[in-house]
Amino acid sequence: MYLGTDERIQYVIPGMSLYVNRMRLRVGFLVMVTDRHVTLLACSRWSLHRPKQIWERLPRTTELGPLEIHPSLGPILSIAGIDLEIDEEYVSTVRAANLEIGDDALPEDPYPGG
Repeated sequence: MYLGTDERIQYVIPGMSLYVNRMRLRVGFLVMVTDRHVTLLACSRWSLHRPKQIWERLPRTTELGPLEIHPSLGPILSIAGIDLEIDEEYVSTVRAANLEIGDDALPEDPYPGG
């Protein structure tokens, strides 16, 4: 339902919204990064682990962010017009997903095929 045919998940980043449609509303979201898309999945207000609907689907070339470290809230990730409060452990995941956008961003594998 949330994945296309032969689409593979690379990263999943959970977060809580600060505002939705300019209203202060705490809703759980999952940022699902696949080999083809960046999909923002809306969850219920009470569960961050059960997606209810696709909020936005963006091309994989979309950069996640900006990513800001707020002094009291912690990391804030902005995507598809939503500001998400994420755990610090996912900051490196956001950076890794952004690095993989370009074909030349990562060095060539020194041990291909094995």
